[in-house]
Amino acid sequence: MLGGGQLGRMFALAARRLGYRVATLDPTPDSPCAQVADEQVTAAFDDVQAALRLGELSQAVTYEFENVDVRCVQALEKAGRVVRPGSKVLQITQDRILEKAFARKAGVGTADFRRVASGIDLDAAMREVGFPAVVKTARGGYDGKGQAVVKDRARALDAFEAFRGRTLIWEKKIPFVRELGVVCARGADGGTAVYPPTENVHVDNILDASIAPAPAPERVLREARRIAERLAKALGLVGVFCVELFELKDGRLLMNEIAPRPHNSGHYTIDACRTSQFEQQLRALCGLPLGSTELMSAAAMVNILGNGKGDALAGVEKALREPRARLHLYGKAEAKPKRKMGHVTVLAPKAAEALRIARRVHGELSWKK
Repeated sequence: MLGGGQLGRMFALAARRLGYRVATLDPTPDSPCAQVADEQVTAAFDDVQAALRLGELSQAVTYEFENVDVRCVQALEKAGRVVRPGSKVLQITQDRILEKAFARKAGVGTADFRRVASGIDLDAAMREVGFPAVVKTARGGYDGKGQAVVKDRARALDAFEAFRGRTLIWEKKIPFVRELGVVCARGADGGTAVYPPTENVHVDNILDASIAPAPAPERVLREARRIAERLAKALGLVGVFCVELFELKDGRLLMNEIAPRPHNSGHYTIDACRTSQFEQQLRALCGLPLGSTELMSAAAMVNILGNGKGDALAGVEKALREPRARLHLYGKAEAKPKRKMGHVTVLAPKAAEALRIARRVHGELSWKK
């Protein structure tokens, strides 16, 4: 596993259950994944030699986030290692401009966008796409980092200055009804398995909650699943990925982003589906049959974020008294502000009820020194 965060940790737990041994690469000693894996290579994500050492320990390699250095993946492929998804998928999904251009070529709509690498480009974007807009770094950035909402020329110039020296993407800000997340697995044989779409709620550009199934019209949900399958095939992806979609008032769907790995919005699958997104990632990586994505219960997931006020989580005993709740903690030592430290998932007959209970349980938790 390239990456030792919480996604790697949950993958390792799924792999352990099926009898696999796991090695991980991460620059932080005792990373969340390393705590449940067999071995950690402690090195930077752009350390090609370290990635090759990981490859020597492994029969197959995957990654938990898309900001690993593509050169490491290419080196592993050149050395004959199985890497899924491959470097071509990573190259497209690491760059927001390439990603949106690829989606359009595959017949999937996106917000209007322009590449911005100079003041001339900026003027053209303001004139041709207009305001309001979201300005993002083309590469890197997550959870709201590396982006700014701009409503006028002055704010656009401020954002351009703040991100000076980096290629940007200027995107038309979309007034949407809801954001949907669709997790999809694709096997080496080309077969796909699509999970029920979720409605995703963000606070300060960070995912706050996901609700499954999403309360959208069935025709919208069918189209969301179709888009996921179309993108998986067009990418030639083998593994698990998530596509984020904006649902417009008229029912149309526009792609926001693609994540070529399990996704925060798919955490509900651990407790609510026949096969979790992490077991599915393992199955695709190892060439096993894909599992059922059947939703056994409506569910809601709420993220537990740090706030910088302490690293000890209080209220756990009270939260665990709720029989419908499942508490997942990631083993991170420091609860930095807005850092994802865990999540709560609740299963209930109706998604709205699950969300209400999950928010109540979440409210019983607090950070202390």
